[in-house]
Amino acid sequence: MATTTFQERISLAKIADNSDSVVAFESFDLPPTNQRVLDYPHPSGTAIPLALRPSHDITSLDSVISTVQTLQRDNTLTKLLAKHGALLFRDLPIRDATEFSRFAHAFGYAPHEIIGIVVDRPLLAPNVAPANEAPKEVQIYNHNESPQVPHAPEYIFFYSHKAPERGGETPISSSLELFHRARAEIPEFVGQLTAKGILSKVTYKTTKQNAGGSTMRQAFGKEVRDGDDEATARKKIEAQILRYGRGEHTTWEWIDFDDGKGLRLTHRLPVIRTQPGTNLPTLFTGLAAYYKNLVNSRDESGSGRKNVAEQLFGDGTPIPEKFLAHLVKITEEIRVLHKWQRGDVLVFDNIIAQHGREPWTGEQSDRVVLASLFDGESLPGAYGFGSWAKVVQAATN
Repeated sequence: MATTTFQERISLAKIADNSDSVVAFESFDLPPTNQRVLDYPHPSGTAIPLALRPSHDITSLDSVISTVQTLQRDNTLTKLLAKHGALLFRDLPIRDATEFSRFAHAFGYAPHEIIGIVVDRPLLAPNVAPANEAPKEVQIYNHNESPQVPHAPEYIFFYSHKAPERGGETPISSSLELFHRARAEIPEFVGQLTAKGILSKVTYKTTKQNAGGSTMRQAFGKEVRDGDDEATARKKIEAQILRYGRGEHTTWEWIDFDDGKGLRLTHRLPVIRTQPGTNLPTLFTGLAAYYKNLVNSRDESGSGRKNVAEQLFGDGTPIPEKFLAHLVKITEEIRVLHKWQRGDVLVFDNIIAQHGREPWTGEQSDRVVLASLFDGESLPGAYGFGSWAKVVQAATN
């Protein structure tokens, strides 16, 4: 891939404290293990991720932020995300969670509020939290963010604060390409997903179900106070669930489990959605990751973890494992593994690109990746029929 500069765009950006200086980003090649040219339906020659760096050494984060804000006046970076699915920014003067937060907010997106979180993400800076605190041995396979709940972010920012020597890569793949391949190779499966969607049965408990996972209170208890009785706490939790605004397509039941009280939500969700602006169908899902968890949990090595969300077809029938295994096969063929360098920032268009996390050797603390989630201006469109197929934005609280 030839180096291409975006000087004609970025030359419009003037730094406030020095009107003669500009920050120009240029694209550069990554190793083929980290970057590939996408197939149909992406435009010819489209790389994932598009790798960008300043054309000269930059020490001022303010300069970078000013440039990003200028570029976003006509949504230049947003358009690149919609084309490539993921952008890598390298050699930026970002050293901690606060500076990462400033850079991410410069894009102008609205911070995403996670409702029904299934992983523990303590706040470290404005709209910044650890990406995932699961043990280093656990593989988190390719998925779109929050596919098991109705309310998902459109943009995801990841920042590498510390990178391990071996392993810990972030997988990157195209959901548009995944849909196209799946429709061609397993049309029966895609047909059933189109007609039925899926039932996602998500279990929440008062205690964590996996290392790095969330509790029921973390997921829905933002208004719950320590002195609340059980009836009051349940009412407050149910009020948060109702913010999904999906009526009969989201139901719940309170359950007394052997290891404590809990809640099981059932969502009927669209797996196939359409990209705003192009109306191209995208496979927005974590089904391959769900299957990998099933397989790994059967492995005596202990490298797996149980699924907190059971996945069925929308009519309640099981999804044949042969279809899920084929999704993994396709994903293996179309994904790349991003080898992190300290300070890297990866930005995903969550509607059309998937991410994950590979295991690593060494200590748990050898890999520190932070995340920041944002909403977009428009929601993905419906691909199937029925009110369950419509994508929603949760009501503000």
